[in-house]
Amino acid sequence: MKYDAVIIGAGAAGLLCAATAGAMGKNVLLVDHAKRPGKKILISGGGRCNFTNYYIEPEKYLCENPHFCKSALSQYTQWDFIALVEKHNIKYHEKTLGQLFCDDSAKEIVAMLVKECEQAKVTLQYQSNVTDIQQTTNGFSLFVNEQSISCKSLVIASGGLSMPKLGATPFAYKVAEQFGLDVLPTRAGLVPFTLHQELKESLGDISGVSVPVIAGNERIQFNESMLITHRGLSGPSILQISSYWQPGETIYLDLYPSNSFDEFLEKAIGSQGNQTLKNTLAEIFAKRFADKFIELHKLDNVPIKQLTHATKQKLNNLVHKWEIQPNGTEGYRTAEVTLGGVDTDQLSSKTMQVKGKEGLFFIGESVDVTGWLGGYNFQWAWSSGYVAAQHV
Repeated sequence: MKYDAVIIGAGAAGLLCAATAGAMGKNVLLVDHAKRPGKKILISGGGRCNFTNYYIEPEKYLCENPHFCKSALSQYTQWDFIALVEKHNIKYHEKTLGQLFCDDSAKEIVAMLVKECEQAKVTLQYQSNVTDIQQTTNGFSLFVNEQSISCKSLVIASGGLSMPKLGATPFAYKVAEQFGLDVLPTRAGLVPFTLHQELKESLGDISGVSVPVIAGNERIQFNESMLITHRGLSGPSILQISSYWQPGETIYLDLYPSNSFDEFLEKAIGSQGNQTLKNTLAEIFAKRFADKFIELHKLDNVPIKQLTHATKQKLNNLVHKWEIQPNGTEGYRTAEVTLGGVDTDQLSSKTMQVKGKEGLFFIGESVDVTGWLGGYNFQWAWSSGYVAAQHV
């Protein structure tokens, strides 16, 4: 069988790429090793798919070349994808910070993309094993379930290593290396932290407590909630900072963001000086967290009017800059994305085509472009898929 383009990977990037190329009149084959398409889309956003963000900006992406993502994001914007969602009458809402979710289910996004593929006469083939990819004088040859296929263009959209239970594999990196491309070191991104045993056991008592924080390091900070779990720390602020964290580094937590703890404490001492420290902290923290905070830092639960200057200073430092050194992360098992991947220096930012290898493209999570939490990674998938489709 001969095709204009074969796209490997029926995730977000592959589906949009296939639908777009097919709509342009190209004869397209989309293959995936799973039983059904869009498995990561289906579980995203708690099953409602955070499909894009109103505030897509290149600065909210991590890449060795910070300028690389600009072209694709400008060629196919969040407004283009929102228009597609609206065309299919999918109801959606903004949750927070520009994040857009389906009102009903992520299944609607997958159904929309499959329908677009079917209308564009894309051949969809699941449970497919791809082997023996070779470059030929006219493009590429490969075997799909031991059937010989040839194509002018080959698009690798098979993703990264995050969430192996959904079928994530290093397929894209192996293809890249086969064609002599550099693959930058990969690691889990947008992932919960694990903690050293003593702190993990202590905080485990209050698993499920959510705290608004600013989580940061020396380079960046995020003002969102943190969730304490029986394994460590999670929640939006932690997932965000995890992408900027290196093993051994300390993170800083401001537990009273955008407020002055000094001012709060002095006001409390002036109006209710006989109140205990525990009850005072419970005015700004969940009671379970206030109790644990005092226990963790070995503070005396005295009436606040008895607090010494040194203790007040210590309290202020702990509240506004609690230093924690994570033990590590939960890894690819729960990571939403993979940091690193195919080195963008070897790709055209305008087309996603490999430089010097006509017809070979890498898109989506396989590439060294990783977005923030909040729809940024899906937008990269849509944009990079669209751009490649223009040139297959």
